[in-house]
Amino acid sequence: MSAREGARSAGEPAEVYEALFVPALFRDWGPVVSGLAEIRAGQQVLDVACGTGALTRAVAERVGAGGAVVGLDPNPGMLAVARRTVPNVEWIEAAAEALPFADERFDAVVSQFGCMFFADQPRALGEMWRVLRPQGQLAVAVWDALSHSPGYAVVGELLGELFGASVANAFAAPFVLGNADRLLELCAAAGVTDPRVTRREGRVRFSSLEQMLNTERACVWTLGGLLNDAQFEQLLARARLALSPFVAPDGSVSFAVPALIVTAQKRNRAGLGGS
Repeated sequence: MSAREGARSAGEPAEVYEALFVPALFRDWGPVVSGLAEIRAGQQVLDVACGTGALTRAVAERVGAGGAVVGLDPNPGMLAVARRTVPNVEWIEAAAEALPFADERFDAVVSQFGCMFFADQPRALGEMWRVLRPQGQLAVAVWDALSHSPGYAVVGELLGELFGASVANAFAAPFVLGNADRLLELCAAAGVTDPRVTRREGRVRFSSLEQMLNTERACVWTLGGLLNDAQFEQLLARARLALSPFVAPDGSVSFAVPALIVTAQKRNRAGLGGS
């Protein structure tokens, strides 16, 4: 099966996400984000914009049988895959801007690579803060700037040269919050107190250049529906040379994709930080 057939045979966007993006890009970040959130056994944790459950799985492992995890996402297709792949988790279809929970419901609230796509980012962060208990931990991960991810930066440049700014901007959408000052501004607007931004290194790995670009082409949140077959072949031809520094002898592709992670501990009612 060719890389193109492999990407297309995955079917719906959520299936593509779980089969290709999770192992290539998202899976390694679950332990990182749940670790920065200081999630412990027995806690009640909410994963906002959970997708197919890449972070939720890591959280569930940490809280164990004595804890409870809720995965929330507005996309029913994502949740259908999550329900199939991650047992013993409560899955809820809802938007981050209107969390269907009482105040101070959770010991920790986490979100991995979803905040960039929220319609109202300060409102969503404010909702996460609202449902967090005093002394609870918030951890929200976003991708660092596109310029800090060398392979994806090359793809963005090629898309701009070949097809114009609108296509390049669509591809760059996941990286729009890759600025620590911007993240701190969003936290201030949301009422999140004493936030801290941590930068962590990560890598993306695909079995081939063709698989990488076909996966991006299939992603409805970026390039989905924007390139026809002729345009894709044009991109692939240029990318074979431009991305050659990131291609290993076995044909696999790998390069750095760093992330910025906002963490904050909610103060208790007396205004004192937790220990």
